[in-house]
Amino acid sequence: MTEPGLRSAIELATAIRARELSAVELLDHYLDRVDRLNPTVNALVTFDLDGARARARAADQATMAGGPLGALHGLPCSIKDALATAGVRTTGGAVELTDNVPGVDAPVVARLAAAGANVFAKSNLPRWSGDMQAFNEIFGTTNNPWDLTRGPGGSSGGASAAVAAGLSAFDIGTDIGGSIRGPAHLCGICGHKPSFGIVPALGYIDHVTAGLTEPDVNVLGPLARSVDDLSLLLDVIAGPTDDRAPGWRLELPGPRGSRLADLRIAAWLDDPACPVSSDTATALDGLVRTIEGAGGTVDRAARPGIDPEVVRRVGLPLVSAATSPGRTDDEFEHFRRIADSPEGHDPTLVMRARASAMHHRDWLLLTEERERVRERWAQFFTRFDVLLCPVLMTTAFEHQQEGTLYTRTLRVDGVDRPYADIIWWTILIGMAYLPSTVVPVGWTASGLPVGVQVVGPYLGDRSTLAAARLIERLTGGYRVPPLAGGDQEIAP
Repeated sequence: MTEPGLRSAIELATAIRARELSAVELLDHYLDRVDRLNPTVNALVTFDLDGARARARAADQATMAGGPLGALHGLPCSIKDALATAGVRTTGGAVELTDNVPGVDAPVVARLAAAGANVFAKSNLPRWSGDMQAFNEIFGTTNNPWDLTRGPGGSSGGASAAVAAGLSAFDIGTDIGGSIRGPAHLCGICGHKPSFGIVPALGYIDHVTAGLTEPDVNVLGPLARSVDDLSLLLDVIAGPTDDRAPGWRLELPGPRGSRLADLRIAAWLDDPACPVSSDTATALDGLVRTIEGAGGTVDRAARPGIDPEVVRRVGLPLVSAATSPGRTDDEFEHFRRIADSPEGHDPTLVMRARASAMHHRDWLLLTEERERVRERWAQFFTRFDVLLCPVLMTTAFEHQQEGTLYTRTLRVDGVDRPYADIIWWTILIGMAYLPSTVVPVGWTASGLPVGVQVVGPYLGDRSTLAAARLIERLTGGYRVPPLAGGDQEIAP
């Protein structure tokens, strides 16, 4: 990777500190790549070029002055367009906020700036972050750098495409149903969904009046080209909100092992409740065999004793309830009518309608069921350090913008499946607030990337990152897409 823009954030930060590369030179390099590649990929949609150039010049002056520098000093980065960025248009992908310019940063954005990062662009997403694709009426469609006829995933699709194509040093996305993990898997990069609550989610824009509260299940986390970058970025953005900081501190437990042979690894690679595609299964089976060949031990039969149907019975309704403020008044009334008279409607649509219109009592009862699920996960992780499982049921799929989340289908291995199945594996983990690190582990015969979720106990983020780092070393990690300058020969 001779081009600076394709190197890891840590390598770039080191080069700036050593004065081998200036912040201005790096920004200009990324802007050149954006000029060449972004019209094809359409990953970055709003820019703050004047502000970015001023910040880059100031960063170089600080470097020359020899004082203390932040961990992300001088690194140009992008931010998902669902996170409030002061003075920069932030739309959430919704036409209602086409001209919205926040006056203050989301806490995560402020923490990046305090660490020296230079936010120069916003990345594309679906309306209100509500799809496993990345398109909206304002900015159009983002394409996957590995195959332009396919999407990069969602909702942090622009973020993942930008990082994969080398348009940004890193990005910060959001994840309520797989919106960091899915795009990382589909674009062949690394992503980390933190344990719920350890990264402030204020300033997240998923409806017109959003930003003042932290939605249930939703988390903010990094997308990058290496697991080490994910660890660095988590250190920067994690911690209590300002109002809690006087009395609260975040001290995550250390990793549970430093070698694969030290780790108690479980693998849940497939399930009849949501079968994965044959090429996904092949890649994940190959990963387990590689781990075993390197001295690791993997238990393929271990399970947490959870009824898989809890995903559809509890997880999906909780996510639907958390995203319900994004419904328009007309949509909400339509859902209420369906909830009252479900006969003749698709079961997935009925579930979403009932979840959006549920009483608070119903939500509380659902959260009780979730707590029972979380207890089973906690017991499981007394016996195992990490769990390996699929990210999505399939690899990158072709753009599909007709219909809705409730009416679309996906063809997987010749079988039409409900579109909502795409987030089954991510909901399984996210509904329980667990940390999950995604790292690329293989490529299909047609050249599409496959990632794995490395899952750990609640607050076990250090363990999932450490295990993912070991896996990354075995499999090679991120590869540059041919469109972005990659020339690797992809083996099935």
